[in-house]
Amino acid sequence: MGGGRPPADRPTKTCPVCGLPFTWRRKWARDWAQVRYCSDRCRARRALAPGADA
Repeated sequence: MGGGRPPADRPTKTCPVCGLPFTWRRKWARDWAQVRYCSDRCRARRALAPGADA
């Protein structure tokens, strides 16, 4: 098993909706630069977040 980065070395971002940090996931590998939200729920609630651009 194995390879890859250990969890501590993975890049992180902060979700603009909930304010929680989230880490890189393999399924986001191609699109990490465009990923802004930690979940579908936060993406759906983006218009309600103060300071978030729609």
